Parts: sequence; C-alpha cells; structure tokens
Amino acid sequence: MAEILQTETAPVGRVDVDPVTLDIIENALRNARQEMDEVLFRTALSPGIREQHDEFPLIADPSGKMVVGQFGLSVPDFLENFDGTIGEGDILMTSDPYACGAAISHANDWLLVVPIFHEGRLVGWSSMFGHMSDVGGKTPCSMPADARTIYEEGVVVPPFKLYEGGVLNEPALRIILNQVRMPDWNRADLNGLTAACTTAARRVSELCARFGVETYLSALDALLDRNYQAMKVLLATLFEDGRTLEFADYICDDGCGYGPYELKISLTRTGEKIHLDFSHAAPQAVGPVNYFINENLVRMFFGIYVITVADPQILWNDGFYPLIDVTIPEDSFWKPRRPAALNARNHGIGRVFDLFGGLLGQTNPEILNAAGFSSSPHFMYSGHYGSGPREGEWFQLYSIGFGGVPGRPVGDGPDGHSLWPSFVNIPCEYLESYYPLRVERWETIADSGGAGLHRGGNGVDVAYRFEEPGTIAIHDDRWLTYPWGVNGGRPGERGRKWIDRADGTREVLPSKIHDVPVGPGDVLHFVTWGGGGWGDPLARPAGLVALEVLRGLVTADGARDGYGVVCTAEGAVDEEATGLLRERMAADRTEIPVFDMGPPLEEILARCEEETGLPAPRPPVDVRSAAALRDRR
Repeated sequence: MAEILQTETAPVGRVDVDPVTLDIIENALRNARQEMDEVLFRTALSPGIREQHDEFPLIADPSGKMVVGQFGLSVPDFLENFDGTIGEGDILMTSDPYACGAAISHANDWLLVVPIFHEGRLVGWSSMFGHMSDVGGKTPCSMPADARTIYEEGVVVPPFKLYEGGVLNEPALRIILNQVRMPDWNRADLNGLTAACTTAARRVSELCARFGVETYLSALDALLDRNYQAMKVLLATLFEDGRTLEFADYICDDGCGYGPYELKISLTRTGEKIHLDFSHAAPQAVGPVNYFINENLVRMFFGIYVITVADPQILWNDGFYPLIDVTIPEDSFWKPRRPAALNARNHGIGRVFDLFGGLLGQTNPEILNAAGFSSSPHFMYSGHYGSGPREGEWFQLYSIGFGGVPGRPVGDGPDGHSLWPSFVNIPCEYLESYYPLRVERWETIADSGGAGLHRGGNGVDVAYRFEEPGTIAIHDDRWLTYPWGVNGGRPGERGRKWIDRADGTREVLPSKIHDVPVGPGDVLHFVTWGGGGWGDPLARPAGLVALEVLRGLVTADGARDGYGVVCTAEGAVDEEATGLLRERMAADRTEIPVFDMGPPLEEILARCEEETGLPAPRPPVDVRSAAALRDRR
C-alpha cells in the first residue's frame, strides 16, 4: 500500500458550496480533462494516439475516486498495489496489469499516476494511459494473435517512479525503451502523457488557490454525491427489486483455435444496490483475448452505459460505486491468472457494452440498443523500405478500425463509426503520406447493418494496396457470431478479411492473425461487421429505404428481403407491390422477438467453414486443468 508524504496534514473541514461555485469548479475540471487530451495529441508521435486518440485521462479526489474522465483508470487499485512512498514531484508508471489490480488491461497501455499537491497537501490525482504502438515482444506492434503468456507480448513494466521529486529516472527509461521497436515514438508518447497529467495537476492547484482547499474538496464531494443520488434513482427506476436478469454473448475465438467463449453475466437489484455477477462466464482463454478487468472498471462501464442511454446529462464519475457490487471469479475470462496473455482484450472491452445492453433492455425495451460495439478491430503493417530515399528504413503502422454502430431507440446507427467518445480514424492522406500503401477503398458495405425501424450501421470495406514487402497483423471478432438485433430488428452481418494477391489468387484470413507476408500489389480487404437493427423493419418508411438504396447503403434486394420494400436501384418505390409484400411478411411471422441473435450456435458451427472459409473453433478448455494434466504427464 502506498504511503503519501505530506508536509501539511491538518484536517480539512467541509463547507457548503453554492451552486454557482460548484458549476464553475465542475466545468473547470471538465476543461482540464479536455486539455489533457489536447496536450497529448499535440506532442505524441504514434498515429494510434496522435491521430486516433487511443488514450484515457482522469482527475480524481485525494482518495483516488474519479471526478472527471473518460471511463476511469482505477487509481485506488494502483495505489493498493504500489509498495513505497509517494511525494510531491513523483510520477508513477506501470504497464503490468497484474501488478496494479488491472487498472490497465494489457502491456501496451502505459499508465501514469500523478499526485496533486497544493501547499504540501495531497488534493487529488491526475492519471492517464495511452496505447503504445509497440512494446517489444515477438511480433511488431506487440499483439501476437497466438500468445499464450504475457511474456510473449513485450516489455512489462512494474509500478515504479518514473520521476522522483521532479527528476526523471533516465536509466530505467533507457532500459524500457531498449525493448521496443520504435523508441522515439514511445518516448514522445510518454512525454505527452507526462505533460498532460502535470497540466491537469497545475489546473487543480489553481482551483485550490482560487477557491481554497476546503471549497475545492467540498465541491468534489458534492459532485460525487450528486452522481450517487442520480444513479440511485436511475437504478430504482430501471430494475425491479428482487429480480435477477441474465444475458450472454460470445467472443468468437481466442486466436489459438478455441472458441466461442460464452460470456454470461447476471444482474440482481436488492434495495438500492445492484449486484453484477460474472461467475458463469467462460474459463480463462488459451489465447490473448482474456479481458482482465477489475471490479471498479466494471462499475464504471455499467454506469457509463446506464447514464448514456438513460440520462446523459449526469456527470460520469465514481460517486455511484457503493451502489454496485461485483463478483468476478479467478481463472475466468474476466480475471485470468498471471501469466495469461492479454494483448487482444479489445474484443472483451467492446462486448461488455453489448452485454450491459442486453441486461438493461430486457425490462426497458424502449431504451434497448442492439449489438454493435462488438470489438475494436486492429490492423498492423510493418517492414523495411526496399528502395528509394528511405531504403532500409523501418516502418510500422498500428491502427484501429470501426464497425457498424447498433440501431438505437433514437435513430439509425452510424456507418463505420466508433462508440468510444473520442476515437477517430486515421485519415487516408496520413496513411498514404507516411506508409508505403494506398487506400483503394474506404466505403460502407450495403446491407451489412441489420434491418430495422432504425437500421444498424453498416460495416466498412477498407482495401489496402501494399507497395513494399512486409508483414501484416489483424485483430477482430464477430466473424462467427452475429451482432444481434432487438425489438424486431435483425442481426448485422459478420466481418471477414482476405487478401487478393498480386498473382491473382485470393487468401482468406482468420480474424486474429499476425506475421502474414505481403508484397507489392497485394490488396487486403478489411471488412468489418454491421450493427444490429432496432425495431420492426416493416415499419421503416418505404421512402427512406428507397433513398438509402439510391445512396448505396441498402441494395434493392436488401430492401425487398429486409424491409418488404419493392423499388428500383434508382430509388423508385412500387407502392402497390410494397404494400402486398409487407402484408405477406407480417402474416408469415409468428412474433416480434426482443432479441434476434441469428441462427443457433450449433448451426453456425456446423456451417462455419462453408460460410466463412475458416474452420470452426474447438470448444474452450480449462487452461489451468489442462496445464496441470500436461505437467503430470
């Protein structure tokens, strides 16, 4: 447990904070949180952070509770696992999920934690992590699809003082950077994280100087309590006392040939409190898809989902945590034992929101979203320039792709978009300027979004033509199971990946693979899944369906089969034929399901190779039991 060194330890009283002052402090903190992002974006070098914003900041109170941030980094768990003193000018760093209570969840995330002092007293914390494009390991970008241990994934940095009393620990940093392929990127990104956290610390100290420590800390208490009170009302409104809800979804495979992994969670409300139980989830995965998540992050993810769909005006913070109990068993997909591999936990992160949506919507179908943020697709390309002015120079690309956002009660899901609030794509111009490739296609895939009153967002087909020999890596999911539709909406289409080789052959790729050789003229098609549809597709206005046919978002066949709309490719509707078709389709169905998961899993597995060109995964195994049996042999 960390020991905080303060020169001012006299108790600080609490005062009533008037609404105007509270509003000023709240918005100042919001601005400081946004300033953290801008400082990092303007100083980072890797495209994953600089262009796509793969980073997450927070500002916390003295106990480590997040007051503003994106989704929380669990500072208390970090402090609980840090053995040492923390004083003014110290900056703590780690990339080891197992040594910080899963405050981060894979070794690519470098986490900084900065104590904020004002006149010798601890008044809070600033913290931020960013995804480093490479941390060493056996494959470029440090995300080996077949890793079985974290040791294969690159350098794993235990919690230590990157700065002590304001002085950089240069020897330790040199050792860390010696393990990575792009040390200049890592150093720049790390400096940006440092600058962002210290900027936030300066802003907090300015607030303490302006309003006084008593008022500032009292305002934090008020903001946390306001969140608590608002969430208490929301939870009582959304969930019936004493009722248990269950929902399950799947991770398609783990990169090592095993899957699908069933992720089942349950929710029970008892009085004011909610219990989220992960006890019936799949066992620890063989491959790197394990999502090591701690209880506080479960609380935060759940709170974000509830607030976003029910009352987005509520400030996200940790105030509501006492209302949520969480059970996560060890040796499970959600809490694997060291040294389980973790690099591909991005699929589990996305699936958490689908799971929460399925739970929440069972009793509140009017605010139920379909499935869509089912993964976080990754594409990586690296090698050496073979000719020209950059001959022999190493290049390395790490990028995040997007699928279809699900249909929602308030409208269609955006096409090829991200649900993370700040994520954006890397511009094609940037890719073509800095890497030896050309983007031949970046377009939505007609009919890939599930049909519904509100259509699921279409997935995208991004076609990369390579100009230099190298290797590529892919991380994605939803190639086997479907992003489900809700309230009568239909599932979205699955993702797929293939290479059209320069010699005219085609190679189908699995969703998780690395070290695939590519050469000049080869074209990778990176096709992502569509979001599920929301609501009865027969109720969608025929004119809107026809307009989307004209725009290339839906085909004429898709309009007829999915929506019962008969129209030409130019968007001209045959009103009579449409009316008759919709009447027949409505008469043929028995009921409108709340969830449409697609075909049964047994049928999906039986038809896997025929439909996808890939073999069906093998059933998951109990990793620890299998290891014990192997050792006995």
